[in-house]
Amino acid sequence: MNHLTMLEHTSVHILREAYASFRELGMLWSIGKDSTVLLWLARKAFFGHVPFPLIHVDTGYKIPEMIEYRDRLTQEWGLNMVVGQNEAALAAGDTFPDGKLTRIQCCATLKTAALRATLDGTGPRKVWNHQRNGYERDTSGKPFTGVIAGVRADEEGSRSKERYFSPRDKKNDWNIGDQPPEFWNQYKTDFAPGTHVRIHPLLDWTELNIWEYIEQEQIPTVSLYFNQGDGRRYRSLGCAPCTFPIESEARNPAEIIDELRSGQLRNVAERSGRAQDAEDGGLETLRKSGYM
Repeated sequence: MNHLTMLEHTSVHILREAYASFRELGMLWSIGKDSTVLLWLARKAFFGHVPFPLIHVDTGYKIPEMIEYRDRLTQEWGLNMVVGQNEAALAAGDTFPDGKLTRIQCCATLKTAALRATLDGTGPRKVWNHQRNGYERDTSGKPFTGVIAGVRADEEGSRSKERYFSPRDKKNDWNIGDQPPEFWNQYKTDFAPGTHVRIHPLLDWTELNIWEYIEQEQIPTVSLYFNQGDGRRYRSLGCAPCTFPIESEARNPAEIIDELRSGQLRNVAERSGRAQDAEDGGLETLRKSGYM
């Protein structure tokens, strides 16, 4: 058994443990490479069917190709898709780049606040209607108590502090110092009532592993990750005003793998194109208050 197969087996095991342990379970899908690999693994874990909803927070500023890709796979793969959005903040017009909010404040508003409201059922949500091939308003208000996310420990410093099963309080706030120990493949899945739990099946994967798996499995990904002829590609995807491409000639997964193995990106952080990470405490500040 090679390393990639071992990672796959561990992730499938975590996904099945999560499904067995949490009744109101959902999975975050950002449309990026990591969460799309996670979606692929979920389909493997449950024999082609994903038995829990996919959750996407739409900031209104995603690159259009990302939204097109999301809706196409939702229909083709028969996914139960839930989309949340901070409609009031967008209507107020204060968001970056045209409003008065900074990048980090905009993230807190359009991502963190929207995610929390989507998960606890207090915010506006839409669900995909497969018969109509489009979205309709969700009025159920049902909260999610367990949420699966495509977090990798190597991607960014705060994510290396996570556990496979990571508790949050009722407000989705994260106490980094209050994480359960996880030894010898033993995971704590029994938490006090009212605890919100994030589950991280990709925690031990690396960026290289992700691309090796995409190449091995031929997983469809957004073409923004590849050089389209201008010598640039996106390494990490987010909102259009705050996400920038890197210089790269890689046009497919195999060439990205070669790029990573050769060390060409050794001095370039994976999230270097995500401008909000450099402001006011960056991603860790956002994640303590509930962001992915």
